[in-house]
Amino acid sequence: MEIKDNTFARQFETIVPQGMISVEYSFQEKKIFLTKINTPEGYDNPAVIDGLLKNIMEIVIEKKFRIMPISPKIALFIKKNPKYKELLPPGIRI
Repeated sequence: MEIKDNTFARQFETIVPQGMISVEYSFQEKKIFLTKINTPEGYDNPAVIDGLLKNIMEIVIEKKFRIMPISPKIALFIKKNPKYKELLPPGIRI
């Protein structure tokens, strides 16, 4: 899966046959706030979305950021994948 970090639009993007999936973000200090997942209308493939989120987590690890999952879907992803809980800032629990 190829992911593009569109810094102008402040979102990670990947292309699927139905269109583009994006995860919007904003930065504050050394934290990345993952705010929203956008999918093509009618698109429902949790495996692809989970794959995208796993790739984003690897980017966050590589850049040594902390994550703040604002989107409920992203918070649920972290809850289901506890290895990414270490990316949360101290004192933040999901």
